[in-house]
Amino acid sequence: MPRSVPIATDESNYAAGAHVYREHCAVCQGLPKQPQTAIAKGMYPKPPALLEGKGVTDDPAGETYWKVAGGIRMTGMPGFQQTLSSTEMWQVSILLAHADSLSAKVQASLSKIGSDTGVSPATH
Repeated sequence: MPRSVPIATDESNYAAGAHVYREHCAVCQGLPKQPQTAIAKGMYPKPPALLEGKGVTDDPAGETYWKVAGGIRMTGMPGFQQTLSSTEMWQVSILLAHADSLSAKVQASLSKIGSDTGVSPATH
């Protein structure tokens, strides 16, 4: 498991991480203040809402990176090491590690919902 973060923990990487999250994570993990998607409602075990409450802000970014890269067995969480670049996995990992202290601009980009994100709210 990586211990040090090889990219800057700055606004541009948080914004890039928000884009990665919306594209690859939000359908299961959810968006802030949005209802759970129909896909997430059908999963067992239920995926946690990573941007609500403390999420995984108490986990080191390297631990989150390890989970993003390899997935989490028996949960439906796939590994993304074949889908995302190492930089993209770090960007989403630092976003989640600092989710409780993101700027208003990054928070607003995470709150976008609709066709540009591929995520629609559950309607059932």
